[in-house]
Amino acid sequence: MTIQPVVQVTGLQQGYGQKIVLSDIDLTLKRGQILALIGPSGAGKTTLIRTIMGMMRPRAGQVLVFNQAVPDRLLLARIGFMAQTDALYESLTGAENLTFFAKMQGVGHEEMTKQLTYAANVVNLQSALDQPVKNYSGGMKRRLSLAIALISKPPLLILDEPTIGIDPELRRKIWEELHRLAHDQGTAIILTTHVMADAEEADILMMIRNGTAIAQGTPTQLKADYQTNSIEAVFLAAGRQQDAH
Repeated sequence: MTIQPVVQVTGLQQGYGQKIVLSDIDLTLKRGQILALIGPSGAGKTTLIRTIMGMMRPRAGQVLVFNQAVPDRLLLARIGFMAQTDALYESLTGAENLTFFAKMQGVGHEEMTKQLTYAANVVNLQSALDQPVKNYSGGMKRRLSLAIALISKPPLLILDEPTIGIDPELRRKIWEELHRLAHDQGTAIILTTHVMADAEEADILMMIRNGTAIAQGTPTQLKADYQTNSIEAVFLAAGRQQDAH
């Protein structure tokens, strides 16, 4: 029996008005894999995520999530999402925000305390849960947004720039949890980043520049293909290759 990919993108073209933002994007994400989308600001990473989420209808090509064509509102219950900008209720406490979003994602009353403790622990926010979010620093808000994405333990996690504003020690802890979720529990994870150290942590990389995928594969495979010892060097070499064509 063939196991269906969690996300399958084929020949995707996407844009706003007359502007084409993404061209000919193909990607496959299976259970238990972490995919990092790497590229500079404006490369099209967030547009790709918005399309996979069903926030934008594909202009051309096909996007399947759990073998269903997007947009499909029912799919959202199976996706944990962390946006690039924090969408939080500032007048509520951290715990109240977590509880609200957990209920929205279908976490039952009997699971609530356990899940809330788990999510707050991953991002080191336990001591600040009783404070109103308006008193949080920017980094604390990012951590709360990540906790909200994790709280229902969804089968697909989509994280837009999750490590911005997070200190190195906490970043390490977050990556340990993402690896555990993917490799022990089968969670499929997509994240965007322009931090090359994050890219090294992923199972698969897609490098996006000017709306097209300039390189795709495992970190080890890409470094071998481009005969270099860093992901940053791969990105630069792939970019030069794109410019030459």
